Amino acid sequence: MSGIHDGDGMKVVVGISGGVDSAVAALTLKRQGHAVSGLFMKNWEDDDDGDYCSTRQDLIDAAAVCDIIGIDLEVVNFSREYKERVFADFLREYEAGRTPNPDILCNSEIKFRCFLEHAMALGAERIATGHYAQVRAWENDGRREFQLLKAEDGTKDQSYFLYRLTQTQLAKTLFPLGGLYKREVRRIAAAAGLPVAGKKDSTGICFIGERPFREFLMRYLPTHPGEIRSLDDGRLLGEHQGLMYHTVGQRKGLGIGGIRARQDDTGEHDAWYVAGKDIAANVLLVVQGHDHPALLKERLTALDLNWIAGRTPRTHWVYSAKPRYRAPDMPCEIDAADGERAEIVFAQPQWALAPGQSVVLYESRVCLGGGIIA
Repeated sequence: MSGIHDGDGMKVVVGISGGVDSAVAALTLKRQGHAVSGLFMKNWEDDDDGDYCSTRQDLIDAAAVCDIIGIDLEVVNFSREYKERVFADFLREYEAGRTPNPDILCNSEIKFRCFLEHAMALGAERIATGHYAQVRAWENDGRREFQLLKAEDGTKDQSYFLYRLTQTQLAKTLFPLGGLYKREVRRIAAAAGLPVAGKKDSTGICFIGERPFREFLMRYLPTHPGEIRSLDDGRLLGEHQGLMYHTVGQRKGLGIGGIRARQDDTGEHDAWYVAGKDIAANVLLVVQGHDHPALLKERLTALDLNWIAGRTPRTHWVYSAKPRYRAPDMPCEIDAADGERAEIVFAQPQWALAPGQSVVLYESRVCLGGGIIA
């Protein structure tokens, strides 16, 4: 179930990132008898020679991997497309006070659109990546459909980041690692002598890397200081440098840790958390205590929807959903939906739902799609 095999010997272009996952994806397909070539995507140029972006080393590793596997490697620069389709949206969302997930947009716009179109122009029959997910073809009312499934390794499953893919994209995509556990992937790489077998997994997106997030954002968005106020009583607690630097549920970096909930409070006090933003007034609203009611929501509105099957799932049916990548699957139902929005109700309150993040729905192991939290 890790891929769709309509026959051996397909021409497959694999996205080679310089990491162990894409390396083993390419090796697996080569061993299956496919005509494999590699493609390294250069998606960021602003400071790719700096300490925080590993593009140069990743390319060296990608070339070494392809040399050992015995496949060609092409380097393609998608930096312009990335800046126009992903990074510009990233800045717009933060400027509007929301918390976007650019990795999701990068997958739908760059890795499975620009990369796919480039590979098809080269005569490829499929593309492949090192994502931990699976594709399944099945017949539905006489029509062939493609489902996106969770990976076998639940701790590495990346279907959340792929929920914006379409039938056309899934029909042309292979995920060779979908049935493998991460430990197996590293073992395969080591046995094959691949130099990336023990390479640390990348975290975050290249244009931020491991650098302080606020420092990066200040380069592109000017500071806009405003007040920090208690949501409960409106009391002025401090000053923020910009709403874009904060997200719902944030605890650290507020600079108000020593302030008590009430001026006459002399006992123990809990930490402060971001509970919301008054965009018009440029005010950051905070509450005290992890379990404050303002941080718990039973329902949300999702916009900018993408349903992988091309149709809206039925309402008042039990599904599960992830309102953020690392969240456990939570029982929910769609209360109402049309082509523009969906109202999703959870079986129990969810903590710190952040506008701009994605909520992704599942039916058992099948990823149905999702949308952006309003």
